Amino acid sequence: MILSEIRDFFKWQSVVSLSDLSLHFAVEPDAMRGMLDQWIRKGKVQKLDQEEKCSNCCGCNSDNPEIYTWTELNNDKRT
Repeated sequence: MILSEIRDFFKWQSVVSLSDLSLHFAVEPDAMRGMLDQWIRKGKVQKLDQEEKCSNCCGCNSDNPEIYTWTELNNDKRT
């Protein structure tokens, strides 16, 4: 999988759970975390803090999901 595919998915869905990313790309969660870490180091993706139970806004059906967001949706054209 290419990192640009992950970027494009975030531009389509601005807030995404780790489980949704793993399912969409058919990749184990630990492998997806590694790819997300590359975007996090570049300052493009942010892991959101989840102190409460999920309100199911992302459709993940989990009590404590890992949620990520793309931080520069409007300004990023080529990264």
